[in-house]
Amino acid sequence: MKKKVIIKSAFCFGMAAVVALTVEGIPSASATLAQETGVAGISLTLDKYYSSASVEDMAPIVLETKDAVSQDNAEAEPVEEEKPEAEEKEVEKKSEYENVGISIANDYVNIRAHASQDAKVLGKLYKGSAATILATKGEWVKIKSGSVTGYINKEYLAIGFDAEELVDKYATKWAVINTTTLKVREKNDLESSVLTLVPEGEEYEIIKDTGHWYKILIDDADDGGEQTVGFILKEYADVRVEFKQAISIEEEEAERKRKEEAERAEKEQADRLAESQKSSSSSSGSSSSTSSSGNSSSSSSSSGSSSGKSSQSSSSSKKEDSSSSKTTVVGSGSGADIAAYALKFVGNPYVYGGTSLTNGTDCSGFTYSVYKSFGISIPRTSSAQAGVGKSVDFSELKAGDLIFYGKGGSINHVAMYIGGGQVVHASNPKSGIRVSNYRYRTPICARRIVE
Repeated sequence: MKKKVIIKSAFCFGMAAVVALTVEGIPSASATLAQETGVAGISLTLDKYYSSASVEDMAPIVLETKDAVSQDNAEAEPVEEEKPEAEEKEVEKKSEYENVGISIANDYVNIRAHASQDAKVLGKLYKGSAATILATKGEWVKIKSGSVTGYINKEYLAIGFDAEELVDKYATKWAVINTTTLKVREKNDLESSVLTLVPEGEEYEIIKDTGHWYKILIDDADDGGEQTVGFILKEYADVRVEFKQAISIEEEEAERKRKEEAERAEKEQADRLAESQKSSSSSSGSSSSTSSSGNSSSSSSSSGSSSGKSSQSSSSSKKEDSSSSKTTVVGSGSGADIAAYALKFVGNPYVYGGTSLTNGTDCSGFTYSVYKSFGISIPRTSSAQAGVGKSVDFSELKAGDLIFYGKGGSINHVAMYIGGGQVVHASNPKSGIRVSNYRYRTPICARRIVE
């Protein structure tokens, strides 16, 4: 009689809320587990597991033994049969989001100081925002998200495998460039044309994972332009998965005040401009009245000369009218003043075709509206704006200058230089109005509108 002894190979992977690993062109067989919390949201850095074990490695191993004692060891003491061990328990598979909760509230769920509906509200976890679970207390869980630590009723959170199903819906995946300069190609092919170069440390939204490549969004389109998307090799980017975080009552109040301040700044600048234009108009009217009050004989004797001046003035006026179709300056403000004003709107939303500094704008709508606030009229689209002002070298950039970027030889994005190698611009729907390295993509040209 033969007995079968089955030896099972079991693999148990430890899970954590955050998995961090540099993505290589050829995936690694190991991973480092770590937890990271980003400023803008819970950050998870993901990678793939590739086990070196084959199907055969993981199959049960079957060994054969005999009950009968051979002739050679007939005199030996009988071997006591080993008692079968208790049946091995199956290892329960754990989710890498075992300690992560994602809000599934209709709008938001309150975070309270204690596990009670009557406890003080410390903050809010909006729908789709994530939190790290610290402990469980009956129907309540203690969580930490952003700067807030407190309690939420379990029913408002998706946890573990339920949370995994919501990652693609609520998380944003960012490619963080980990090499000095990286080529962004038009297609996921090394023979494809290079769209632009991006620097180390900059991060771009991942639109799609195509195997060894990431398709990334660099900038969205402005009104009349085309968005810039391209492909980068995975091995040259780390991946950061970001969720929105909870907001404390204090932070919510601070954000409300920031928005009010931005709106106030916009209104105050509009009032200053109106006052400046009114004063300029009044001064011009007074000057015109004084000029026309000379005596008639003098006026008559110089009629020939006046006629000549009139002709010259008409010619000059036509020249000014021609240039005013591009840029008209009726206000005042230095490039530094304009750049400082533009920074007041960082954090506000990107809206395709928009021109509102507070409610939403695209890239050219942003520069158009900022300059308009100072009485300076420039064209509406980035391609048209690239034709105004005067050309400046990148080594001579000053605050307030406009820097242009393009795709396929055409201008499709504009940003404003603020000094220190940085620009402020309305980038895309995920990033909104933000500050970037002015070489976050390859610039094409720069123009100076005011000195």
